[in-house]
Amino acid sequence: MSNLFWATLLLAALLLAVWERYRLQRTLHHLDHMLDDAIQGRFQEQDFNESLLSALETKLAHYLSASAVSTQNLQEEKNKIKTLIADISHQTKTPIANIMLYTQLLEEQADESCTAALSAQTRKLQSLIDALVKTSRLETGVLTLHPRPGPLWPIMEEAAAQFEAQASEKGLHLTVISTEATAVFDPKWTAEALCNLIDNAVKYTPEGEIMVRAIAYELFSRIDVEDTGPGIPEDDFNRLFQRFYRGSASYGAEGVGIGLYLVRQIAEGQGGYIKVFSKHGKGAKFSLFLPRT
Repeated sequence: MSNLFWATLLLAALLLAVWERYRLQRTLHHLDHMLDDAIQGRFQEQDFNESLLSALETKLAHYLSASAVSTQNLQEEKNKIKTLIADISHQTKTPIANIMLYTQLLEEQADESCTAALSAQTRKLQSLIDALVKTSRLETGVLTLHPRPGPLWPIMEEAAAQFEAQASEKGLHLTVISTEATAVFDPKWTAEALCNLIDNAVKYTPEGEIMVRAIAYELFSRIDVEDTGPGIPEDDFNRLFQRFYRGSASYGAEGVGIGLYLVRQIAEGQGGYIKVFSKHGKGAKFSLFLPRT
């Protein structure tokens, strides 16, 4: 063979080696850039081809995407916990200060009115802490809902029974209408939600009646808790299910403003939702929707 052939072959081999080195450097540079973006928290997955080196690039991209999502979820959970701690700190400050004050007064002189006030503040604090613990467990996934098919009547009857004495004491008629409606729900937590709704109805209804009933639809079953109380202004609807929000109609009544928030968490946690229907001065109806399948 001629010298020209060998020279051409050698030149082609050199060019191929240079090209492969360039491709390798480009891929390594891109991988380095991807890692830098991941470290800075600004990584975004893109489309990659399936060449030999890009296969590694693609796998790394998938790994970084999963890591980015995991980091984002972790940060969101941390933010929830921070918010919850701030809420606890703010909301418990006044009850604890009152307990300390009344305790000091009791040490100075025996006074029945102070004892009653101390007892009331203690119950309020206990109610707040219990509600916050339940809410935080649901929000952080410490406790999970376990929906299963079942009849609604037993939990409706059980929940109402807990408030019969309180309703009777106020002269209210608490009625539970028998039903054959079924749904897919977690019995324990759904009963918790229903108790919060009935508790609110008894608490905010000065006279008249409270009705608990269920209606079955094709996709959902609906549990209504309806009262003849003062009703809820329409301006309060959008904020009613926020944590610690208390509407204008709740002024002077006991409560910490977390019950309806917990109801919403429970409903959404099992594929349902909560709605309110009310006209100011004409009572309110809270409807808990639970899936049937």
